[in-house]
Amino acid sequence: MLAELLIRDIVLIDRLDLRFPAGLSVLTGETGAGKSILLDAFSLALGGRGDGSLVRHGEARGQVTAVFDVPADHPARTIAGAADIDIDGDLILRRIQFADGRTRALVNDQPVSVQALRAIGAALVEIHGQHDDRAMVDPATHRDILDAYAGLQHDARDVAESSRRVRELRADLAAQEAQLESIRREAEYLAHAHAELTELDPQPGEEESLTERRQMMMQSEKIATDLADALETVGGNASPVPAIAAVMRKFERRAGQLGTLLDPSIAALNSVLLALDEARDAVEEAIRATEFDQGELERTEDRLFKLRAASRKYSVPADELPGLRERFAADLAAIDAGEEQLTALRKQLAEADRAYTAAAQRLSERRHSAAASLDGAVARELAPLKLERARFITKVETDPASRDPAGYDRVEFWAQTNPGTRAGPVMKVASGGELSRFILALKVVLADRGSAPTLVFDEVDTGVGGAVSDAIGQRLARLAEGVQVMAVTHAPQVAARASNHFLIAKEPVPETERVATRVAALAPTHRREEIARMLAGASVTDEARAAAHRLIEAAAAAAASSAAAPPKRRVGRAGLSG
Repeated sequence: MLAELLIRDIVLIDRLDLRFPAGLSVLTGETGAGKSILLDAFSLALGGRGDGSLVRHGEARGQVTAVFDVPADHPARTIAGAADIDIDGDLILRRIQFADGRTRALVNDQPVSVQALRAIGAALVEIHGQHDDRAMVDPATHRDILDAYAGLQHDARDVAESSRRVRELRADLAAQEAQLESIRREAEYLAHAHAELTELDPQPGEEESLTERRQMMMQSEKIATDLADALETVGGNASPVPAIAAVMRKFERRAGQLGTLLDPSIAALNSVLLALDEARDAVEEAIRATEFDQGELERTEDRLFKLRAASRKYSVPADELPGLRERFAADLAAIDAGEEQLTALRKQLAEADRAYTAAAQRLSERRHSAAASLDGAVARELAPLKLERARFITKVETDPASRDPAGYDRVEFWAQTNPGTRAGPVMKVASGGELSRFILALKVVLADRGSAPTLVFDEVDTGVGGAVSDAIGQRLARLAEGVQVMAVTHAPQVAARASNHFLIAKEPVPETERVATRVAALAPTHRREEIARMLAGASVTDEARAAAHRLIEAAAAAAASSAAAPPKRRVGRAGLSG
């Protein structure tokens, strides 16, 4: 509920600190005292439209802060948490209005967008006035209101989940069909390309090895003579091996005569012979490696040219041809697998669509039944509100082809204000006063079914007599047993039903020529005097005071009788300071 409202420099309000308890709070005062200003300021804190003209004359900015005490699981905390706002403790909504038209929005002292502020505010407060075009009169909310009245939120979630499943499967099916169609269009090409690469059978690294072999064969003729000369030098007739071997044998025969003198020379000559032997082997190996026939060169070149031609044809390096062949094979296999997957997806979609149809049909039937029940419940509230000849109509239009996530139904609240007149949307056919009473009747019926924790009614009693005003007061008091209710009223019968009474008045600002709006919480004696003023006008008589006393006593007796009944849900914390 709304715990505190702090206003600084808004129009006629220079400084105002209000604390609101639970129950029914009324705000009364002379016309022009500032009741509308107070509501405009409150609306600003909830994300309403800003305007530089709201700033008190001579000030650079104004500010409104609304402090709410709500449970930890309240939807407003969920919305705030989704915006990365610290939601421990109270929810504090603040709006700063600058004289140049700019505004700043904060929640728990963290900057937020006006849209986020408005979303949080809408979950906390509903404001209903004669010309209200939001909340209960917005057709976009009517389906949710009907579901809340009938307790169909679980059914609605089932339909939404079924719809989500259908949408996902349709998207998957469309993507699979597009992919498969793309593959089908290329199937002939894929088959030909795969067969061609299979016949070619390219191997990783093959191009490089063929290039090296071809280069070697092309150069082999040039080095053949050099290799022959080298072989002749190290192992032919011109080889120094026989001479070196003869010298080494001579040294070996004389080695015994000279001790160890010739050992190093013998070892060195032996190394030379070994090195020459190894050189001869290496040259012979090189000669064998360079030996080829012309046919091998032609075959190598033919293979190399085929690989390079395939590389150009498929626009990939030759080393990637093996991988490309595998991808072509996988795409061809995907056609068969894709057909199977398509069949499975179509079956799943059909099952999901049947589940959606069943859930939506079930929800639609329950909505139609609930609509008749809601109409009857609202009708019972209309007669005491001097709308006994009016009809409230919950119009449910069903279109199975719509396949909406919320089901088949479009729900809109209609009204027929008098017999014989044409029924139409309640916002269009009801006058300002009638609209407020339709909303009040509906809110009474929906009191414990998803309402915001704070309801504000702006002059809901305009244009009605005493009996109807008393009926309105009764219903506002009943509403206040479950939620916090604030009402701006000119009706003494409504004011008498309140558990908290605030008087709004304009007072001169000392030592200036300016005036400021003040709000005071009335003690019982002052409250009786204010209700007497509302009854009698400017001149308060003893008769008016007596009548005010009777109204207050009657309201207190009704409240005591209601308190004896099983208690209803209450919200927030009590306490008031002005």
